[in-house]
Amino acid sequence: MKILLTGGAGYVGSACLRLLKQSGHQVVAYDNLVEGHTRAVDGADLVVGDIRDTALLEKTLRDNQIEAVMHFAAATNVGESVTNPAYHYDNNIGGTLSLLNAMVAVGVKKILFSSTCATYGLNPSSPMSETAEQDPCSPYARTKLAVEWMIRDFAHTHGMGFTILRYFNAAGASKDGRFGEYHHPETHLIPLVLQDVLEGPKGLKVFGDDYPTEDGTCIRDYVHIEDLASAHLLAMEAIAEDTNEVYNIGTGNGQSVLDIIKACELVSGHKVNYSIVERRPGDAPELVADPRKLQTRLGWKPQYSSIEDIIRTAWMWHKNEPDGYEKK
Repeated sequence: MKILLTGGAGYVGSACLRLLKQSGHQVVAYDNLVEGHTRAVDGADLVVGDIRDTALLEKTLRDNQIEAVMHFAAATNVGESVTNPAYHYDNNIGGTLSLLNAMVAVGVKKILFSSTCATYGLNPSSPMSETAEQDPCSPYARTKLAVEWMIRDFAHTHGMGFTILRYFNAAGASKDGRFGEYHHPETHLIPLVLQDVLEGPKGLKVFGDDYPTEDGTCIRDYVHIEDLASAHLLAMEAIAEDTNEVYNIGTGNGQSVLDIIKACELVSGHKVNYSIVERRPGDAPELVADPRKLQTRLGWKPQYSSIEDIIRTAWMWHKNEPDGYEKK
């Protein structure tokens, strides 16, 4: 299949691109490289462009005879979405509208959308099934929920098949240590802790210890990046022009912020210093997946079942590539 991946040079998008390519699909990455990295696409075709550039998207779809789209391109910083919601609404909703219009113009009928567990937000259910009420608590999460409905509406009107993947917290790095998580500035917990170990204390902050959880810190479900990619491959290959599906991607196991810090200490062999500060706006207390639908319908089986094993791959990446994808 000929597949376009918007945001295909990013952390999740590039992992999916590499697996699709290894599985025999023809892939093209489309990325503005604000958060993505050329090295991450590992030699695959890359079109550098903005998701809001409808004309360039149409040209890319036509020139490459694209049959399906995987849509990852988005602004994803939860905290920034609270302080600058306009950028997130413009990029995530405006960008998706641009993409859907381009798909309609060219006649591309299949789309897989990278959504998020954050759309469940303040829903107290745990674990979360796909039918759990969505109650997003940040502008970022609200843009993702809006895009889910945009895709449904376009699919109904224009005869598209779609799958929405709500994944929980992506983590880890490739087995060979060549590809991993790198953001600038970094906002994700595991790389922040490991960078603190490698580069010396930088004032690691734990945002709140008064949540209604066992140790008072937020709980998340961490899924290895390669397991996440395998779920995308299964879902993409199952899409037909009448598909209308939603799947959660997670392990069903939750770890608190303090659990993650302890696991990083165990893997690295170093003590981690941190301070407790006030809660961060937009953070839900607990988000843990019920992955049974994905497992039973598509046969997905995660290869990484322990948080320590996930962190070991991230630790190898950060040790091998302390500068991430930046030139040394």
